[in-house]
Amino acid sequence: MDQKQQRYEPHAIETRWQARWDAERVFAVSDDSDKEKYYLLEMFPYPSGRIHMGHSRVYTIGDALARIKRMQGFNVLHPMGWDAFGMPAENAAIARNTHPAEWTYSNIDYMRSQLKKLGYSHDWGREFATCDPSYYRWEQLVFLKMWEQGLVYRKKSMVNWCETCQTVLANEQVEAGNCWRCDNPVNQRELYGYFFKITKYADELLDWLDKLEGWPEPVKVMQRNWIGKSYGAEIHFPIEGRDEMVKVFTTRADTLFGATFMSLAPEHPLALQLSEGTGQEQAVKDFIAKVKRQSFSERADDKTKEGVFTGAYCTNPMTGRRMPVYVANFVLMEYGTGAVMAVPTHDQRDFEFAQEYDLELVEVITGPEGPLGVESMTQAFTDYGALVNSGEFDGMSSKEAQRAIAAALEAKDLGRETIHYRLRDWGISRQRYWGAPIPVVHCEKCGQVPVPEKDLPVELPLEAQLTETGGSPLPHLDSWVNTACPTCGGPAKRETDTMDTFVESSWYFARYACPHYNQGPLEPGATNYWMPVDQYIGGIEHAVLHLLYSRFYTKVLRDLGYLTADEPFTNLMTQGMVIKDGAKMSKSKGNVVDPDHMVDKYGADTVRLFILFAAPPEKELEWSDQGVEGASRFLNRLWRLGMAVAEQAKGVAPYASGELAPALAALHAKTHETIKKVTQDTGDKFQFNTAIAAVMELVNAISLAEQDQSVAGLPGREAVLREAVESAVLLASPMAPHISDELWSRLGHEGLLIDHPWPSWDEAALVQEEKLVVVQVQGKVRNKLTLPASATDAELEEAALADEKVQKFIDGKAVKKVIVVQGKLVNIVV
Repeated sequence: MDQKQQRYEPHAIETRWQARWDAERVFAVSDDSDKEKYYLLEMFPYPSGRIHMGHSRVYTIGDALARIKRMQGFNVLHPMGWDAFGMPAENAAIARNTHPAEWTYSNIDYMRSQLKKLGYSHDWGREFATCDPSYYRWEQLVFLKMWEQGLVYRKKSMVNWCETCQTVLANEQVEAGNCWRCDNPVNQRELYGYFFKITKYADELLDWLDKLEGWPEPVKVMQRNWIGKSYGAEIHFPIEGRDEMVKVFTTRADTLFGATFMSLAPEHPLALQLSEGTGQEQAVKDFIAKVKRQSFSERADDKTKEGVFTGAYCTNPMTGRRMPVYVANFVLMEYGTGAVMAVPTHDQRDFEFAQEYDLELVEVITGPEGPLGVESMTQAFTDYGALVNSGEFDGMSSKEAQRAIAAALEAKDLGRETIHYRLRDWGISRQRYWGAPIPVVHCEKCGQVPVPEKDLPVELPLEAQLTETGGSPLPHLDSWVNTACPTCGGPAKRETDTMDTFVESSWYFARYACPHYNQGPLEPGATNYWMPVDQYIGGIEHAVLHLLYSRFYTKVLRDLGYLTADEPFTNLMTQGMVIKDGAKMSKSKGNVVDPDHMVDKYGADTVRLFILFAAPPEKELEWSDQGVEGASRFLNRLWRLGMAVAEQAKGVAPYASGELAPALAALHAKTHETIKKVTQDTGDKFQFNTAIAAVMELVNAISLAEQDQSVAGLPGREAVLREAVESAVLLASPMAPHISDELWSRLGHEGLLIDHPWPSWDEAALVQEEKLVVVQVQGKVRNKLTLPASATDAELEEAALADEKVQKFIDGKAVKKVIVVQGKLVNIVV
């Protein structure tokens, strides 16, 4: 064979095999109940313009597993689509003087070509973009069904407002007081908006976390904390001179006798009302206006505790104490009831506020050392303890008193034991253009009227012109906003808010099961066959946004009769970030690596192999140009070896049985050891890095055997070499599919590797002769290990360093070098 034919040319090979995969629709899949299904999905991308290394990593991890599962006999669904609505497209379109739709679909075309260049096994026949009316029409239908079930409502409320993005944000989209998109401060604004009643599902969302055994614990902890189920008491404080009560929720009813003032959130409906006619009205108005200009982070800042007296008082229901009512910037309407009974001796925040405004302190909880005395307190005592200055409850433990005081309050009709959730209903209204229209019209006569099902979809008008200010053009587009009321036929106006884009991503995974179904959101047979997703892969940053919303929406679809699944994702893997020079890749840091450039330089298989080999999937991946070079060298070596064995073993079947010389028996054993390790490491463990290392070791062993003149001409040599090379190619194929399919073809096979069964190992082949290895530390014998006779020097070193007895003699010292002598002695120098 001439040298040109034998040279590894990745671009020609990859282009050829990608064309064949496309032409033969190799990755298209149908509902096949005769096979066990396996639905693998990576979080779909936002069409921002280019695939970045973060995308490349998550899709490479998913693709390797999808290919393995297909070879293991599963009916694998591995789809791809586009999370296409959203503010970035709108802002980019304004900056480029184009339309969001044009920008979005252009990006989709380019990014699709990038993904295909990497050789991913996606079923492109199921592709869709969420900005297409054929997708969001069904989302609008689900909205109407939720409306019918009382799961959607509209109200005026204080909302999170991002001035930069000119839109409302859900609580989950505010991170440390800033917008999750632009990272600018979030303020408060009162607006009408639509809400999904996610709180109705709070207990089920919480309870099912215990059943999600395939989810990482950190994600479950984050969701538990966000749902925030708390056991405590609701307490009513009568307002002096009024028939109203201030209602609070507290987990520390045991401290009630120490409550000396009341703190209200500036958004609390009583904040202004209580100041009327007290002489404090203007001061309260000014303070509330000031707080509305503050960001969440400013209000949460421990150094900025501010408040104003309303001029009103309420009464402590147990002590009868007259308690001044303040409005305080650190009290948030989103938590509890927006009112806090202030116990300065036992809450540090209240203590500091009381010090600032010279408010009364009463000690009611003591530790083992007894009362501290309010005169000597320099900070609040926040632990549990025994009650003092609490009347009939003196001497009780905090835990006892909490229930006893709640019972006493209930007897007076001034409170009760209750459960509270941190979770708030999901506000879905967004004041932006590029989103799914909310299917509601507003009629002066009939009020809010849902759009009839027959009139869906309510399409987003593509003729709308965006403005540089970033505000939505929909309220000003008369031809679209003006319509007829579906109930009375009179003049009405369409709802001009659009849905939060997290609505689209909360059910896309189910639509992949039946993307062309046009009789409803989901086709029952296909959806019930494929759902839930068996393995979902994506970033942990979505723990309390996309992942929580998807769980909620799945349960809604189930209750509406569209799904039978209780949860969307059986298993979840959260991959680590790709970093370079110790930092997350970003244009501002100048450390971005373009996947396209890497593919053009080295080929897709090299990029894929490096991504999988450089680090375990859940860990950060440090980009290394030297590592990429190393992956390229390995593939070149695999190519040369595969081509050499294809020539030498032409017409020879892989080894099956018969006597072998020791060196050939060792290679046969190494082949089966490798099959076993790769199979076990790439299962649910996702340890592709160690699997690739094992394939590299096998390739090294094949190379040594191929060059070993002592076995030249011996019976079984070509058969064992073919078995080893074919196994190496099979095992490498999920990670480097193009070169593997090419070598498989050069080795004389006609079919595609993805249709070839995954190799199995022979336990009998793993039984090897053993040898005794002496281990020294600083030249002194410290242990003797029994190891396989075929163990390499590297394996001997690893075993010696891992031995518990040897570790005691190393005693934590740094190992300077390890010397292996003739495969029988290991000397460790520290």
